[in-house]
Amino acid sequence: MTQLLTSLHDEQGQLTTDMADEAWIARFDQLADRGYVIIPDFLPSDEVTALYRYTQSLEENDWSLAGVGREHNHTVNTRVRSDHIRWLQPAIAAEAVYLNTMDELRVRLNRRLFMGLFDYECHLARYQAGAFYQKHLDAFKGRSNRVLTTVFYLNPEWSADDGGELVIYGSRGQVLETILPQQNTLVVFLSEVFVHEVKTAHRERFSITGWFRHNTSNAARIDPQT
Repeated sequence: MTQLLTSLHDEQGQLTTDMADEAWIARFDQLADRGYVIIPDFLPSDEVTALYRYTQSLEENDWSLAGVGREHNHTVNTRVRSDHIRWLQPAIAAEAVYLNTMDELRVRLNRRLFMGLFDYECHLARYQAGAFYQKHLDAFKGRSNRVLTTVFYLNPEWSADDGGELVIYGSRGQVLETILPQQNTLVVFLSEVFVHEVKTAHRERFSITGWFRHNTSNAARIDPQT
């Protein structure tokens, strides 16, 4: 498949990406029709390779054990999930490249589907051998500002024997998709609709999980991250 993004460099030499509207129209329609979409070859190969190498270069103290829930309901429960995460920050050049790409996608989604997406938050996820994430929803109706979940895979040469699949379930509990975490694949789905899980990984697995959000700030409270 032709890559959906083309690489550019800005005046400072920082790698950026530019999306061609025509390449995304069918993908937008698929997301609108069924609530999720799987996009192979999301980034130029050199960009995804750079992200993977950057992730591998991180030190142990750059990662935190992932928790469940948000704000005052946030807890760590390794019986539910056992991955480690690192929130991406725009001040770090290697992380800003991906954040800029996803902000451009946010603009395109709003233009095509009128979704009113306000911002995007995401983290690197590291699943060591034996790590998993049990069935869950990323958002509950009326209780979260998360609208769309995105998962982007970084590992090259991932096989079925390596595990770590993302399973997306339908409203009756039926399996809709079992997605092997192959490098440069982006999965996007409605956060309030689809129960999903990450099967046990049998070797170290890296991905970027994120959420496009609505703005629920008010005069007394700033919209939280995480």
